[in-house]
This record gives sequence, structure tokens and C-alpha cells, in this order.
Amino acid sequence: MPYDQSLDVSTFKETKEFGETRITVGVFSYNEGTKKLQLSRENLSQTGEWRFSKLGRLTKEEAQEIVPIMMRAVETM
Repeated sequence: MPYDQSLDVSTFKETKEFGETRITVGVFSYNEGTKKLQLSRENLSQTGEWRFSKLGRLTKEEAQEIVPIMMRAVETM
């Protein structure tokens, strides 16, 4: 069965910006299934548009800002 965006429900979503990159922490449930934590990164392009990028590694500053958001997200699961 192909992915259906209308079945992907977000119950928590918070974004933190770090200059030309931003990280979003979310809790999603697909088709009323188990709630799962999702982390995503977007980078600002030269044209001023946000583009999805692999999250990969976090800097110390990013981790210090994102971990408390992750803890709030886990409380909603």
C-alpha cells in the first residue's frame, strides 16, 4: 500500500532555527498506529527556500537546544 499523507497525523511539532538551518522535532502516528518521534533538518537555499536535508549529526549547540524539545515530545507519546 503506498504512503498516504492524509493518514499521517502530527500530535506534536516544534521547530528550532540555527541561522541557515532548522531542525524540527515531531510526533507522528500513521494510520492510527504507534506514535513515533521524528527529527528532520532543512537548510536555507541561496534562493531563500527551505530544503529538506539528512539530519545526520548535531553540533553541541543544536543538541543542547533539541534534547529538551525531544523530551517534551516524548511526554506527548
